[in-house]
Amino acid sequence: MGESINGMKRTAYCAEFNLQNVGQEITVFGWVQRQRDLGNLIFIDLRDRSGIIQLSFNEATDRAIFEKAKSARTEWVVAAKGVVAERESKNKELPTGDIEVIVNDFRIVSKAQTPPFEVEKCDQVGDDVTLKYRYLALRNERLTKNILMRHKIAQLAREYYYENGFIEIETPMMIKSTPEGARDYVVPSRIHEGKFYALPQSPQIYKQLTMIAGFDRYIQLARCFRDEDLRADRQPEFTQIDLEMSFVDCDDIMTMSEGFIQRLMKETIGVDVPERLPRMTFEEAMNRYGSDKPDTRFEMLIEDISDWAAKTDFAVFINALADGGAVKAIVAKNAAAAYTRKKIDKLTEHAKGIGAKGLAYIRWADAAPNCSFNKFLKEGELEALLEQLGAAQGDVVLIVSDKTRKALTVMGALRLMVAKELGIIPEDKWNFLWITEMPFFELDEETGEWVAAHHPFTMPMEESIPYLDTDKSKVKAQAFDLVLNGTELSSGSMRITDTALQTKMFELLGMTQEEIDAKFGFLVDAYYYAAPPHGGMGIGLDRLAMLICKADSLRDVVAFPKVQNASELMSGAPSSIDGEQLQELGITVVDHEN
Repeated sequence: MGESINGMKRTAYCAEFNLQNVGQEITVFGWVQRQRDLGNLIFIDLRDRSGIIQLSFNEATDRAIFEKAKSARTEWVVAAKGVVAERESKNKELPTGDIEVIVNDFRIVSKAQTPPFEVEKCDQVGDDVTLKYRYLALRNERLTKNILMRHKIAQLAREYYYENGFIEIETPMMIKSTPEGARDYVVPSRIHEGKFYALPQSPQIYKQLTMIAGFDRYIQLARCFRDEDLRADRQPEFTQIDLEMSFVDCDDIMTMSEGFIQRLMKETIGVDVPERLPRMTFEEAMNRYGSDKPDTRFEMLIEDISDWAAKTDFAVFINALADGGAVKAIVAKNAAAAYTRKKIDKLTEHAKGIGAKGLAYIRWADAAPNCSFNKFLKEGELEALLEQLGAAQGDVVLIVSDKTRKALTVMGALRLMVAKELGIIPEDKWNFLWITEMPFFELDEETGEWVAAHHPFTMPMEESIPYLDTDKSKVKAQAFDLVLNGTELSSGSMRITDTALQTKMFELLGMTQEEIDAKFGFLVDAYYYAAPPHGGMGIGLDRLAMLICKADSLRDVVAFPKVQNASELMSGAPSSIDGEQLQELGITVVDHEN
């Protein structure tokens, strides 16, 4: 491999050897995972990024080398030369468990003090410690494999898109602040006092400008920044596989990315996915799954029982329907044993916590079903509902009545919660799904105003344009999302290239001409010089890695992540800067606590 330490050159990584190498003399470098001193025998588990190999020292070993091995401690860096031999007691849990290295030269390269936790057991230690010593935690086999998988995904992305004629173009990291939905991270300018750059929430405007410039296929592994509250699948800085294409439509972009997904899944984890991924409209996803990123690995679909409910005397249902709402239900098959009355009460509290007014239910545990609203039903109505839903003894029916969108989103959340609690979500399924025909506007229920559901450069469907001024609920976008097992991986769309339509979209978002000129004038001006029809998407590299690695959090696939308050525990970022730097930038820090 070429790397050397005091004249010793590494042959290969630890986990690259097997029985075919028996009899060969090799040199390996790495960290001591464990040392076992059995008196006349010493074994060292040597670890590098590839895995572990066993070093063996015995009575025939040179005494000076034996004493060095005897002194070695956990996490010391060492180099070893020796002959590969077949092990007497094999370890089937290790890829190298059939062999060991009979050491004839051993060097202690660097000594470590006792680490704050055992690297191989770092999953049992709190984040406050492992993130402070992140460089130690990253030596853990699971985290090492995650980072290597992330690298593999990035490598495959570049290879695939390069092969398909894409050009990698770097876009600026310090840009003009433009509204894109989240708060910007800002960078003060020393030269232009009182002015600021923004870190990009995405390369959106610049990649569109590359299309206007004539680079008709753009790709970038783009760093993006958003100052927003964090959760398991968010970080303030993240990477997306960002692409843009000219002279295409939505189907062309989706088809191109399907080829990438197909190769990615096959070459990383050996999973075959269909050449053409399934597609579902936004409306169908909401009506059937209560989510625009549905998990289709299991059934338990949402049913509309509004027509049935309208015939009952149950005021809760009747009032919701009179208010223009709906009554929705899901059937949890064979759940009656798990969902006792007490458990359903907890589920009801959860439903209320996410906006429901209440939760009606039918629990069919015994011969006769127990219905929470039975006294409001006429003879035969309960039986008719059970038949309509295909419910049987052993099942639980959960029902929500509210404004249609609210009822759907609550049922969608309950569907996921119940499925997780019942353990019915298959772990070995990889259900990719395109969501199409996205609504262009969303109704803000608090203000009653229609707000944009996408960035302002998204192209409406041609047939929707007449409704921009008359009925925003009917406007659909030439936009699409890629979903995997209930997690959104990507958003994409065709872009507006007509100056008049782009200006109109800005105005519909409440921007004055002065604001348009100040924030987006350079993009609007570019359209005057002939823009090709174009569109693109950005695939979340971090989320993709998280799902492929079956990790619980983005932290597990990011080398140096932030915690929930956006700080980085290892380095102590963010931190204060000294008064001289502040003065150079013309900034005064105000203490809001006093």
